[in-house]
Amino acid sequence: MSPLRVLIVASEVAPVAKTGGLADVVAALGIELGRKGHDVHVLVPLYRRVREGVADLEPVPGLQGLRIDMGPHTYRVSVVRGTVGGLVVDFLDCPALYDRPGIYTPDRDEHLRFALLSRAALSVCQELGWAPDIVHCNDWHTGLLPLYLKLLSSWEQLFDSTKTVLTIHNIGYQGMFAAEVVHELGLDDARHLLHQEDLAEGRVNLLKTGLIYADVLTTVSRTYAREIQGEELGMGLQEMLRGRDDHLVGIVNGVDYGEWSPEQDRYIPQHYSAETIDGKLENKRALLAVAGLPPGDACMTFGVVSRLVTQKGFSILFEPLSEMLAHHDVRLVVLGSGEPAIEDFFAGLAHRFPQRCAYDKGYNDPLAHLIEAGADAFLMPSRYEPCGLNQMYSLRYGTVPIVRRTGGLADTVELFDPETGEGTGIVFDDFNAEAARWALSVALKLYHQPRLWRRMMLNGMARDFSWTRQAGTYVELYHRLLGREVPAA
Repeated sequence: MSPLRVLIVASEVAPVAKTGGLADVVAALGIELGRKGHDVHVLVPLYRRVREGVADLEPVPGLQGLRIDMGPHTYRVSVVRGTVGGLVVDFLDCPALYDRPGIYTPDRDEHLRFALLSRAALSVCQELGWAPDIVHCNDWHTGLLPLYLKLLSSWEQLFDSTKTVLTIHNIGYQGMFAAEVVHELGLDDARHLLHQEDLAEGRVNLLKTGLIYADVLTTVSRTYAREIQGEELGMGLQEMLRGRDDHLVGIVNGVDYGEWSPEQDRYIPQHYSAETIDGKLENKRALLAVAGLPPGDACMTFGVVSRLVTQKGFSILFEPLSEMLAHHDVRLVVLGSGEPAIEDFFAGLAHRFPQRCAYDKGYNDPLAHLIEAGADAFLMPSRYEPCGLNQMYSLRYGTVPIVRRTGGLADTVELFDPETGEGTGIVFDDFNAEAARWALSVALKLYHQPRLWRRMMLNGMARDFSWTRQAGTYVELYHRLLGREVPAA
């Protein structure tokens, strides 16, 4: 069977243009599709940080000075190619829109910055005479691309067989703008194809536009695919998603085990595996030393690496963690930054319990790896979590995840059953302090039953969330969408 031709268009790619998990998905999926023999092109804006951070950028012949007309605007764009993290990426060069300090901006032309990305992606294909089988769009930034393709394919035969996939990484970000931008987006003649109620109320929602016209919708876990069809997490798009339920698929993100694996992690002092799991203790000792906490081989150590924002749910831990540190000889190491109230809480814990809690504000990659390797348990009490990655890192490192049953956390962590010895972590349902208190008490109880705790650790380490496996799920989806027989694994 001939390889697929896949165009991935996104606003981010790791590690050079990253604010969150979207960048990791784009990079990892692109690499794995290439390894599987598919013809993959990845297109991302050439932000200032990319220009300054990628050393081998070279102009792509035939893709220099292309003219893109959008409404009253005319842009001259070029494509340069570079290698980032083992992935060859095409970067869209338009200094007027992308030569700015950040990836995202509060500027008045934000809609144009990403509409141009969508429109230019199709122009690049035309100039190359390259017909993608699949155009894989990501989040609101490429929400217009399926509509632009629909309009273009009405006369451009190159795209006769092209199908579109739109992945929702976080439905909380939708790309909403005033209806006046329709003219600037070059969609005056296509106003009837936009969501009419939104236009009547004076707005355009770019993600919603993508949901209407993409051939298939995906999101980053099966549970999140169900949750966003409900009132609580649908963010106003639940009815539309319920209407497209038969075209909505949840696929859990993968993990880069080349970067996150205790067998080869460059940031930890002692490598280990399921067969040499006792080596984890050396990392615990190193973690406590780096955190400035007293040693304690037998003291249960909890870890947190997170953005400290409302979504992550730490508010329900305020009372339970304070109680636990007051009454139990445990350790807590926290790395992260975000909302002042949550930062202040963890800073306050470290001040009140300096022998048991350490808080490092910000992000520190070596410390993040050491927390995963050295902690006994990892806390993720998320209010909602489209996918999440740290729980999968934790499983790989034999660090028991303590999570709320939501989104990707529900899909990747199974509640441990002491009777059967099955399960990989501690999972609670309700978003309140009482449920979080229960989870912490269960963790402490199981930790002091070494046979059961070790069983839970090994169960988690045996799980496979590699991108090699998850990319295969995307390949199957692509083939089905194209009406092709799914190749044998």
